[in-house]
Amino acid sequence: METIYVELMKMFPHLNAALATGIYIFARLLGFFRFAPIFNKKEVPGMVKICLALLFTFIIGPFLRPDTLAGTTDSFILSILLNFAVGAMIGYLAQLILLAVDAGADMINMQMGLSSAMVLDPTTSSQVSILTRVMSLLGVLIFMHIGGVYWLVRAFLRSFEIFPLFATSLPLKELVNMNYLIKMSSNVLFMGLQIASPVLLATLGQDIILGVISKTAPQVNVFQLSFLFKPVFGAAIMVWILPMLLDVISNYFLTYANIF
Repeated sequence: METIYVELMKMFPHLNAALATGIYIFARLLGFFRFAPIFNKKEVPGMVKICLALLFTFIIGPFLRPDTLAGTTDSFILSILLNFAVGAMIGYLAQLILLAVDAGADMINMQMGLSSAMVLDPTTSSQVSILTRVMSLLGVLIFMHIGGVYWLVRAFLRSFEIFPLFATSLPLKELVNMNYLIKMSSNVLFMGLQIASPVLLATLGQDIILGVISKTAPQVNVFQLSFLFKPVFGAAIMVWILPMLLDVISNYFLTYANIF
């Protein structure tokens, strides 16, 4: 395969430079779509994603001027893999921001006693709670509302300045800011706890009250009452804090807008 590609490049340098540019852009887009939020949803058919990647390739390709970008590459397959890895890194960094919302929803779900209410998440192919699924969709909608798609596209276009198409070495220090990566990874738990804290505190107060009741009136079956009150009380708290929760999530997303 590589021998044929090298011979064709010698025969038709300009045509093969344009074809190679398109292939590398397409590979980077595939990695980007695999991990980036919104684009990685499995509810969207794979054929639609491939067609969208091809459309983006035709739009972006002419602006990169393949005649001036073509350079020496040690391996055609290596360049494809490197471009795929660059797109995947950009998408994964964006996905880390949305994982904080899922972490908070998991904490709320466990505290409300809804761990048994599980559904299949087609995005991750795993069992998730209903509340986690709802909060995940809410986070995606907020991300789209505040311009997250524009940030993702802008970050993808900037990646060509940091890592050119025909480069053979991956500049991790320039491509990935380790301080931001560590901060976002640690904030998954911190922000999740901040989102879930109203429900956690409210249910903790309820547990304390039920504990006092069990000591003062042992004939009351507090264990069954907790299963009855926790979901209802937690849902009421969620409805009450929802406007504030939207502002908290929006501000959190806007805080990391500059990484794109």
